[in-house]
Amino acid sequence: MTVHDPRAFRPAPGARPLTSAVSPWLRWIGEAVWFVEHAFERARADARPEEDTRVRIFLIRAIFVAVFSGLALGAANAALLSPRGGHGVSTVAGALQRADLTDRNGALLATNITHYGLYIDPSEVWDRDAAFRQIRRALPGVSASRLRRVLNGDRRLIVEPGLTPAERQAVHALALGGVSFEPEDRRVYPLNASAAHVIGTADSGGQGVSGAELAFNDAIREAGSKGEDFALSIDLRVQGVLENELGAVASEVGAKGAVGVVADAQTGEILGMASWPTYDANRRGQASDNAALNRVTSAHYEMGSVFKTFTIATAIDKGLADLDTLIDASQAYMIGNRRIQDFHATNKILTLEEVYLHSSNIGTSRLAVEMGADTMRSYFQKLGLLDAAPIELHESARPRRPRDWSDSTRASMSFGYGIMITPLQMTAATVALVNGGTYRPLSLRRGGSGAEGHRVVSPETSAAVRQLMRANVLRGSGGQANAAGLRVGGKTGSANKLVNGRYDASHGVGSFASVFPADGPEDTKRYVIFVLIDEPSQGSRLGGAVAAPVVGRVADRIAGFLGVQRRIDPPVTAAPQ
Repeated sequence: MTVHDPRAFRPAPGARPLTSAVSPWLRWIGEAVWFVEHAFERARADARPEEDTRVRIFLIRAIFVAVFSGLALGAANAALLSPRGGHGVSTVAGALQRADLTDRNGALLATNITHYGLYIDPSEVWDRDAAFRQIRRALPGVSASRLRRVLNGDRRLIVEPGLTPAERQAVHALALGGVSFEPEDRRVYPLNASAAHVIGTADSGGQGVSGAELAFNDAIREAGSKGEDFALSIDLRVQGVLENELGAVASEVGAKGAVGVVADAQTGEILGMASWPTYDANRRGQASDNAALNRVTSAHYEMGSVFKTFTIATAIDKGLADLDTLIDASQAYMIGNRRIQDFHATNKILTLEEVYLHSSNIGTSRLAVEMGADTMRSYFQKLGLLDAAPIELHESARPRRPRDWSDSTRASMSFGYGIMITPLQMTAATVALVNGGTYRPLSLRRGGSGAEGHRVVSPETSAAVRQLMRANVLRGSGGQANAAGLRVGGKTGSANKLVNGRYDASHGVGSFASVFPADGPEDTKRYVIFVLIDEPSQGSRLGGAVAAPVVGRVADRIAGFLGVQRRIDPPVTAAPQ
């Protein structure tokens, strides 16, 4: 009797041998599959039922090994090959990822932390009263009315968003039916109130709402998707010094508000921007309108005598005057029936330099009338005083500028009245005058905006302006801004505010626009500091007394961070403020 061996394989007549039709490894797999498939038949034919069981066990083990090997490989891939994130990159599935915000040196300003939304399905809650009491005990801050409304409802709703991991665990430990949690990618600001106006906020949907979070929204999300950080131009050390000095003087003099800006004069990068009072960025909804207002970008002021720098720079650049030009300030200057006088009257003929050092309204008014409307408008336009400051922040406001450019209006504008601008515009215009004469947009992006800018005044005019500003600190009203060895230059400004249609001396601003170091070649690395104190209620309201000292202290404290070398200064001569 011939027994048929099922393992025997006979190809059909004329067929190509299997070894020539497939590769060796495919043949091996085929034979292995055939062996497993026919194992049961062999076991029965050979009267060995135990092999049936062994094969079954082998198959189960093989399946388990394959499954767990796949899981292990997947875990290893996720742990070792996933892109690296920033300081706090979230791993919440489906989260709208935003990159960490850092300062120019990598210090953390904003990040994402996983929080949890508390949801309740009332149909699965056994005892609603007991659930109410236990959840309130675990989360004292939860809204009682909201919790009761959800528990008594008929569908699953959110009770409380933004639970921390510890709060989630406290509720989870209650083991209540119908309670569940969903992860949320929440934006947090570890510095709380510091740089709050600069950084801004983002909403729970991952969209920027204000400040840099809004200005760079797309770039921040793109960086987040790549696991990278997004760096701003500010230096947290400079920011901290600015906020510290500004808050101290504002509190001391009982000010309504205060402003401070530090900018790189060559690149236009903002190194520090402070608006006082401020607010906790993690509790933006609780901030008052006064605290939430970014005065740097959105508040308008008649700046006062700091505008004399612009007027005199225009006259020098147009060839209408030089530092030795004589201007009659011996008596009041009449424009029609209007009488213009000096606050610190000298009652004599002054050189242009003396007009600046004595802050003569008469002198700058004569220059403004002489240069004409077209010239003054053209230069003020190039200095960015007639349009919103070009910066990434959406909050940058347009100025309130005059409609007519009559002789009387230009005279007022020459010493900072008749036009209301933002501190950001003031800073940008000062940067242009001291950096060699080029207007570049200010920027909160590390490295600057990259814009080439446009020429405002010649390098020679810029050098003359810096010389005047330095002289004003050494012999004029800016003496209290002098920081040992840093060659600070600047111009003071004081202006009364309009109250019920009249200028009120009890409501005013004191400011100081400065550069350091003011000397040296055109390519010297320079920094602009602008400080404004809004409605100081105690002590002097003049810029030389209330704002200049802040500039001096800020420059003194940040010079080391910026690498500015000190030199021995000549003595400072006191002058009226």
